[in-house]
Amino acid sequence: MGRRGLHGFLRIREASILVVAILLIIYFESTNANFLSDANLQTLSQFISPWVVIACGEIMLLICGEIDLSAGMVFALAPFIMYFAHDAGLPLIIAFILAIIGCGAIGFFNGFISVKLRVPSFVVTLGTMFLINGFTLTISRGFPVDTPNDAIFSFLMGGGYAEITWAVILVLFMHGMLRNTRWGLHTIAVGGNLLGSAESGINVTKIKIGNFVITGALAGLAGILEASRIGSTDPLAGGSNMMFMAVAAAVIGGTSLMGGSGTIIGGLFGGLMLGVLQDGFTINGINAFTFDMIIGAAILIAMVFNIHFARLRNMGKLK
Repeated sequence: MGRRGLHGFLRIREASILVVAILLIIYFESTNANFLSDANLQTLSQFISPWVVIACGEIMLLICGEIDLSAGMVFALAPFIMYFAHDAGLPLIIAFILAIIGCGAIGFFNGFISVKLRVPSFVVTLGTMFLINGFTLTISRGFPVDTPNDAIFSFLMGGGYAEITWAVILVLFMHGMLRNTRWGLHTIAVGGNLLGSAESGINVTKIKIGNFVITGALAGLAGILEASRIGSTDPLAGGSNMMFMAVAAAVIGGTSLMGGSGTIIGGLFGGLMLGVLQDGFTINGINAFTFDMIIGAAILIAMVFNIHFARLRNMGKLK
């Protein structure tokens, strides 16, 4: 690779995160020969997949200047919606679709309250986070249940590397939507200049509420994928930690919390980096508290770089 090619590669926002993830993989493989074994790679993919799927939605919201704190609780609720719908006699595929629609409806509720009533999304989704958690615990009575027994569905949704396959497919789809469609371009425009976007004819309300719906639906899909892999539905699964890890993956991957810029591919690489760290720490017996410290430091560093690069772009020094 020539000097100009290397310089161009390193200017790609996602490249630095991918390089860090690869270096971490090399390090952990050198400290533990089982790190790249098939069994551990499946474990690694299980760490990454839910974060990345939820991050795809959170990135769209963050770009347009919003956030959804309830995504982790929607993650836990979705498999129960599917379970009860199937238990009521509906075919499993219909129960699955109803669960995704239900989670999208929660996103619509969050978006409507936030955008139409002008309540900050942080406050709205903080409230629905507790509401959904309480509802899930109530309908489940606090006990896990087995997922519907369907071999084909379980294999397609949770078998082997199914979760990470779905995650990568979604990343590619969402990346294309963000970069190559009017919806994606309008999402970026709304986050970069809300007033200017509205004056130019962009339906700001539609864009913001729509991205809330996408986030809710993807959080539900992530929950069903995870439940299918495990074989049971746990009301205590997900939670705020799942949401924060998804947001951390987004921010570390290059999405700004200030709105106006973000990258779906970066969210995948951010999730990969976090997954490699967590899995590497686990198999090497490193204290879990150290992992939390590193996540915190990584988010702070990522935010500093995001703000710095945004200023350079505004000054015309970085294109």
